[in-house]
Amino acid sequence: MDLDPVDRITAGAVGEPGQRTFFLQARTGDRVVTISVEKEQVELLSSSILDILASVDKETGEGPPDTELELEPPLEPLWRAGRLSIGYVEERDLMLLELEELVPGTDEEQAEELVTPDAPEPARLRMWATREQMLALSRHGAAVAARGRPRCQFCGNPMDPEGHVCPAMNGHRGGAGA
Repeated sequence: MDLDPVDRITAGAVGEPGQRTFFLQARTGDRVVTISVEKEQVELLSSSILDILASVDKETGEGPPDTELELEPPLEPLWRAGRLSIGYVEERDLMLLELEELVPGTDEEQAEELVTPDAPEPARLRMWATREQMLALSRHGAAVAARGRPRCQFCGNPMDPEGHVCPAMNGHRGGAGA
């Protein structure tokens, strides 16, 4: 499926920190497409967008403000994303975000080894967006991810309010509960 180009693209989360569900969402005309993603995918996408924009030899405007980047209901994801890839297509001066459906029961290494003729092809979604839209997605996605649980200064894992057993401290409690 192609959304070429998107009118709007955003990331968001629903739920309490530690129990949140993350989404990528795009709109083209009246069509809204929502995909379930992991927090780490939103964080990596946000930083990857900045890396790509830094390598593009063009000035990029700020794009839409955060107030225009909230998720649109109803939140009914088509599927959960497994693989995300992003790039810049100079000829079109657009960025392309490709998402591939996570195939249940396999991880990426197994997926390549377990290719069988009758296995269903994972769904794919291609979203074309302006540099400004993607910069706004990067900024908003990073802010959404940062609203979660604080991270441990030693191991980087999320900390629960009642404390954290830190592997970098040999299992001793560190962080918020220390």
